[in-house]
Amino acid sequence: MTVMDDWVTAVCAELDLDPAAVPVPAVLDLARDVAHQVLRPGAPVTAYLFGLAVGRGADPADAAARLSALAGAWPVELGAEPTDPTAP
Repeated sequence: MTVMDDWVTAVCAELDLDPAAVPVPAVLDLARDVAHQVLRPGAPVTAYLFGLAVGRGADPADAAARLSALAGAWPVELGAEPTDPTAP
């Protein structure tokens, strides 16, 4: 086991969650996308919001993909509008 596996297992035990239901790679990829394409402090906040959505029944893979696409389309210029991620 890795340190991440150990940490996730310990946190899940503390919060009475199933560690097998934690999509660690998706959360890490999402946090990376937000940190690099939007802003670094947005990564943990987005991970929290992602967790809320999944806790309310959102599909983890779908929610992570949608948020990563949103981050990828986020404008570089401060105050600019995000672009449509489905636009060519």
